Amino acid sequence: MQHLVDTNDFNDTQLTQIMHDAKAFKRKMPSKLLEDKLLITLFFESSTRTRSSFEVAAKRLGVSVVHLDPSKSSTNKGESLEDTFENLAAMEPDGVIIRHEFNNTPKKLANKSLTPIINAGAGNNAHPTQALLDCFTIMEHFNVTSPHELKGKTLAIVGDIVSSRVASSGIRLFTRLGLNVVLVAPKPFMPDNDLPQYEHLSETIDNVDIIMSLRAQLERHKAPIFEDYDEYANEYCITKERMGQRDILLLHPGPVMRNIDISDEMLKDKRSKVLEQVKNGVYVRMAILKLILED
Repeated sequence: MQHLVDTNDFNDTQLTQIMHDAKAFKRKMPSKLLEDKLLITLFFESSTRTRSSFEVAAKRLGVSVVHLDPSKSSTNKGESLEDTFENLAAMEPDGVIIRHEFNNTPKKLANKSLTPIINAGAGNNAHPTQALLDCFTIMEHFNVTSPHELKGKTLAIVGDIVSSRVASSGIRLFTRLGLNVVLVAPKPFMPDNDLPQYEHLSETIDNVDIIMSLRAQLERHKAPIFEDYDEYANEYCITKERMGQRDILLLHPGPVMRNIDISDEMLKDKRSKVLEQVKNGVYVRMAILKLILED
């Protein structure tokens, strides 16, 4: 039984296949490859891009989708998440897509081996489909056919890295593929790892091929680090002045806090691929569903 709890659930051959299928789907929409399949989505946290992207991807492939609203489920009556999941699995869906506030929830459910689990975001630990669509977008930009051809590129992750599941999954995937990953953030926003760390983007920007900007999540920090978002933006907003004329690919997982994460001007710049990431997310999730549900 194939699960996607994090990107390390896919071997190198599967990673390459996902990228190949996503490219093929983007070139030409396929027939209803999975029209006999049924998915249940279970989102315990709010989501716009990920949930709707999964639904569009599923329906493009002919998959039926059932949304369970946790606020109206029996978990509000005292039923445990595990019992809720086991009852859903008893209905024999072909997979469950889950988003949850706790890091280990998707893994716990996958370990039950009742139905395939796809992690749509968990805590601050993992968001594997975002990492995969980011990989596809980078490959497309550099016109390579294999994720391993990205080896040697330098990716700077900028912002609230310690709170970001996107950063966590991205770090694991991109270091695995041989990219040089550097972190740019104030010290309280830095995770505890051995990657190169910089407090200011100016210290490393001349060596960077890709910038991944992250949403500032000041509300997740108990002690105030900045007085307000404007103070944060003065240091970490990706602006035209900071980018200059450098040929750097600019990414963001969304939602973008305009003029805090990225300036309005840079969002319109041809180097920004934020909306292309959203588009690519559908094709990559189609490829993931094909891999997991066809199996």
